[in-house]
Amino acid sequence: MKAELNIQSKKLELIQWLSTIEDLSLINKIIDLKKQENKDWWNSISENEKQSIEKGLQDAEAGKLNSHSKAKQLYDKWL
Repeated sequence: MKAELNIQSKKLELIQWLSTIEDLSLINKIIDLKKQENKDWWNSISENEKQSIEKGLQDAEAGKLNSHSKAKQLYDKWL
């Protein structure tokens, strides 16, 4: 609960600080930062990565899944 209060406190500090900014270039930098944070990761990955994800989703929908214990058995040497 203390961490939540700390976050809320920091948010309030930022809101108060933002309300005092008169420098348009600084405001635009903050807006750019916000836009970067809101970017969809899907648009930043390669076509191969997208195809792999789509294939995985299709396999999952078709029930082509391995159990956790099977995956652990297959990949245990790397875990």
